[in-house]
Amino acid sequence: MSLSDVLLFAREWFRNPLSVAAIFPSGRALASLMTREISAETGPVVELGPGTGVFTRALLKRGVRPQDLTLVEYSSDFARLLQTRFPRVRVLWMDAAGLDRSKLFDGVPVGAVVCGLGFLNMSQEKITAILKAAFDYLRPDGSLFLFTYGARCSVPDATLAELDLNAIWVGRTFQNIPPASVYRIERRSEKGG
Repeated sequence: MSLSDVLLFAREWFRNPLSVAAIFPSGRALASLMTREISAETGPVVELGPGTGVFTRALLKRGVRPQDLTLVEYSSDFARLLQTRFPRVRVLWMDAAGLDRSKLFDGVPVGAVVCGLGFLNMSQEKITAILKAAFDYLRPDGSLFLFTYGARCSVPDATLAELDLNAIWVGRTFQNIPPASVYRIERRSEKGG
């Protein structure tokens, strides 16, 4: 990660710590863990809260085509950086809670959602709204990937139950500041659970 990314991230965190939810951008090890089940065959991918684009870069390296990637970023500074850094990727400057009011990929279902949002700092209602909108875009076998610095999945059990979702632990990396765990969120009905 570059010094300019760290400084931009720190500045955004000082402006709005609950929105950014981390002092440092995610590292390569976390990006690798977050994206390891995604490839060109996944089809369209939505990334929520891409920040400086660490996961975006990993997705592109895994073969996701730029035209199959939409980034949803709340911070105007991050959104401008992403537009400059990834000119062929669609960047939407908006709150992910408003995702249900957008039309992505001309109605083609997405294969994966990569979530870099700080759910530990959000209300259960907002998390539910974001997940509901994300799963409305996902095809039936699609998954949402998220990470947390906490000891367990950052999606409340009540939200998982309400939306008929499962949280499956993918792994943990200690090569990130701070160490983080990754979870795959998927529909229960599709997996027989």
